Amino acid sequence: MATDNRINFWRRNTKVPGSVQPVYGAQHPPLDPRLRRTYPKDTKPKFNNLKSKKACSFHEFACSTNDAWDIDDEEDDNFCGTPFSASFTPSGQDLTSVHNQQLRHQTGETEPVLPHILTPPRDEGHNSQRDDGSECERVNGKFVKSSSDADLNTTSVRSSLQKQQSLPVRPIIPLVARISDQNASGAPPMTVREKSRLDKFKQLLASPNTDLEELRKHSWSGIPREVRPITWRLLSGYLPANKERRELVLKRKREEYFGFIEQYYHSRTDEHYKDTYRQIHIDIPRTNPLIPLFQQPAVQEVFERILFIWAIRHPASGYVQGINDLVTPFFVVFLSEFVTEDVENFDVAALPLETQRNIEADSFWCMSKLLDGIQDNYTFAQPGIQNKVKALEELVSRIDVDIHNHFKKYEVEYLQFAFRWMNNLLMRELPLRCTIRLWDTYQAEAEGFSHFHLYVCAAFLIEWRKEILCMVDFQSLLMLLQNLPTIHWGNEEVGLLLAEAYRLKYMFADAPNHYKR
Repeated sequence: MATDNRINFWRRNTKVPGSVQPVYGAQHPPLDPRLRRTYPKDTKPKFNNLKSKKACSFHEFACSTNDAWDIDDEEDDNFCGTPFSASFTPSGQDLTSVHNQQLRHQTGETEPVLPHILTPPRDEGHNSQRDDGSECERVNGKFVKSSSDADLNTTSVRSSLQKQQSLPVRPIIPLVARISDQNASGAPPMTVREKSRLDKFKQLLASPNTDLEELRKHSWSGIPREVRPITWRLLSGYLPANKERRELVLKRKREEYFGFIEQYYHSRTDEHYKDTYRQIHIDIPRTNPLIPLFQQPAVQEVFERILFIWAIRHPASGYVQGINDLVTPFFVVFLSEFVTEDVENFDVAALPLETQRNIEADSFWCMSKLLDGIQDNYTFAQPGIQNKVKALEELVSRIDVDIHNHFKKYEVEYLQFAFRWMNNLLMRELPLRCTIRLWDTYQAEAEGFSHFHLYVCAAFLIEWRKEILCMVDFQSLLMLLQNLPTIHWGNEEVGLLLAEAYRLKYMFADAPNHYKR
């Protein structure tokens, strides 16, 4: 009877906030349970007693979910234990920042705690149990709530992380993985095979006319850190194959970019462009918010200039949210040319001004080359993304009919999770170190970003087949697909993903014929 009273109270009382219905198929993940307010002990609902009424499809979920937040609720002072302005509504990666600020406030930690980009704990960070049964991790000698337990408050969703939790403890991989290669400081020495590969790259790059086909062939399985910057410039079409012309081309293109800055950047405050600049200015701090490198004012100003100049030179699309992510791999790779320490913590302002300007110009031109091949992703109504998501649905229906039917059964639309995969090229799903390795192969492929990416997305989805089929309701499925546990991934996992994508490409090369037209 007491349980029934609590359930009825929960349904009737407008002073108790309910769940906020997430927006699916957009840029933002579902609202994190930690952002919900605390409740009086005698009124907090016991969700475990409602299992029999759990929504199994989107229709049931939508009917049983409503927005019951009361802005004037006197409990606002206890909102997550932190005073918060009712007019402030975090979204997208802002939620990420809020989560970490709250956890750091509660635990006294100075480093952010978040599952998406952070590296796995060291040996002393094994999980332990609190008295209340909640799972905890030791970080810097202190206990903090386990990321899986803090993010996902349902048993079914926690089970989606079993794959990650069952893995053996791995060595710490820095956020950017020192560009994720073997010759970074503190990493093991190169093997004979790795040294041989590096020598082959140097030989190709030193020839008077670089054989680009041979360079693509060797780049497909990853590019050594030392030669990645010049290799990316060549494969993107920014630099010519002729070695004698490279310095002249670099000088001319860099001067051309800063000519654009002088000609156009002052117009960012004009009535015609101020909305574009405002959106860029808002999005830049959200770009990789947990990596200190991207929170430096000098770096954010570089990104603002790059994105604004690109936007006004491409009026058909202009600036679209998501393009800001595509600058980061180029910037990190070209910065690594001048940095031997941890890139993610390097102070860019310490570099000579000329070096900073060169990194900025090269990042702009290489990003422009990438976007030239996928600009229909960002034109009005984003038809490129719509077509690619439809193509992914058709491809998965042929590759794995069980997953496809599972989505249909629980009314999960591919657009609800794959839109972000196409819009951000999986950058929100993978750590930055993995994105850089992934782009080695994309640039080696003739249509890597526009066509091969489709098969990578299909392989990425199939990778989580077991976890997907274990989810038996709409909400848990979508939460899994929007929070896939890839924090432990490195070059090995990305290599296997690419190998599977390559296999799918040649088994189902005719899959979405309309997509290639």
